[in-house]
Amino acid sequence: MGAALLAEYEDLLGREAVWRRAQLTAAEREAFWDIFLSICQWTRIYYAWRPNLGDEGDNHLMELAVAGQADYLVTRNVRDLRGGELRFPHISVVTPTQLLKEQE
Repeated sequence: MGAALLAEYEDLLGREAVWRRAQLTAAEREAFWDIFLSICQWTRIYYAWRPNLGDEGDNHLMELAVAGQADYLVTRNVRDLRGGELRFPHISVVTPTQLLKEQE
């Protein structure tokens, strides 16, 4: 977890439209958020790998994966994150479904 990703998650999870069809109460959503954050590892980005991705707003995700020595970057935005100028062969960019299939 990094500062930019935390801000994105907080913004997204603060939108009522995201929760409109959810079965969770506001208290349960807060508990979910607290549990999620408790398993995250804070990672500082010391080097900016720029320019890299076509969408500047996505660059922090790859930089966070590199800094955190991640094996996977899990996203539904696979196309944009695989199209970078710089290659990081040790990081697999996959969808949540692909990751679950690999873990079977």
